[in-house]
Amino acid sequence: QLQLVESGGGLVQPGGSLRLSCEAPGFTLDGPAIGWFRQAPGKEREGVSCISSNGGSTYYADSVKGRFTISGDNAKNTVYLEMNSLKPEDTAVYYCAADLGPLSGFCTLRPDEDRYEYWGQGTQVTVSP
Repeated sequence: QLQLVESGGGLVQPGGSLRLSCEAPGFTLDGPAIGWFRQAPGKEREGVSCISSNGGSTYYADSVKGRFTISGDNAKNTVYLEMNSLKPEDTAVYYCAADLGPLSGFCTLRPDEDRYEYWGQGTQVTVSP
C-alpha cells in the first residue's frame, strides 16, 4: 500500500520561500504521476503542480507559474515543491497525491480521486506578515 507523507510547511512572511516534500517510504516515486494540491478554508481543493511518471512533464497552475517548481529525487523517493515569492493567497493545506494508473504519463491538475488514488495527510502553509 502506497503511503505519502508531506512535510516542510510552516509560517512564512510574504515574499518568503518554503520547500515541501512528499515522501513515499519504501516506494519508488518515478513510477506514478505526482500532483501537489492545496485547499484553503472555505474553498475547493485546487491543483498547484504535477509531474508525470518518470518526470517527463511538469505542469503548473497559472497562479503559481514562475514561483513554484516541482522536482523529484528518485534516490530519496521524494518529490519536492519549491515555493518562492509566497503570497498570502498561497495560504492553504498542501497535499501530494499519486496516480499509478495507465494515464500517469500525462499528469493532471484536476484533483480527480479516480486518477489520484493515494493522498497524503497534508501540510499547512501560512503566509502572513
